Amino acid sequence: MSDDAKRIRWEQATAWPGIGASIVFLIAYSWTILQPRMSPAMYAALVSLLGLIWVLFVVDYSVRLILAEDKRRFVRRNIADLLSVLLPLARPFRLIGDLGRLPLLRGNTASHLRRRVLIVAGSFVLMFIYVISLAVYQVERYAPGSNIHSFGDALWWACVTMATVGYGDYYPVTVTGRLLAVVLMIGGIAIVGTSSATIVNYLNERTQHLRQRHQHETERVDDREAGDGR
Repeated sequence: MSDDAKRIRWEQATAWPGIGASIVFLIAYSWTILQPRMSPAMYAALVSLLGLIWVLFVVDYSVRLILAEDKRRFVRRNIADLLSVLLPLARPFRLIGDLGRLPLLRGNTASHLRRRVLIVAGSFVLMFIYVISLAVYQVERYAPGSNIHSFGDALWWACVTMATVGYGDYYPVTVTGRLLAVVLMIGGIAIVGTSSATIVNYLNERTQHLRQRHQHETERVDDREAGDGR
């Protein structure tokens, strides 16, 4: 069995456990931010759980990297997994990478690709807004002069910023919050552009498919009429 075959077998075997670990990580990470007045024992337990799951992320990524035949290509195609190992803020995005490892979303056919793009891209947008909202709420809620005092405020600000509407009713005042706002703005532009290109490409494919089917039906009718004429 080749190294890549071993890697694929490993990914298939760990897909569902990875998704479970990613969901638990997201819940624990959210809990530590949304419930700041929890007991020290509960906070320590959640932090320990986050650390344990992070170690599992490191082990999984290391095994897959070792088993990959083309390691540079593997790193390029698994940026989210690498960032989940290096940056705490990116670790919830590990769930997106695990979704792409499910057998349901694997395959190279057009239907598999379309399904993978829709599910993974939609999940990424929701996760992107949610994680940025959490991070901004964490750094802004107690900052002097801040107007973001609840997670709902942060979520509303993130959606407005992502949509490039910019009402100006909520805005970050800390340096970290403004840096996160820049990340959200750049991500919003990239996501809107990618989504538009995907929709246009899908419509072009559907139009071409319908045109070809209409042409085949017309040719079939012409051939039948020619046969009847004889």
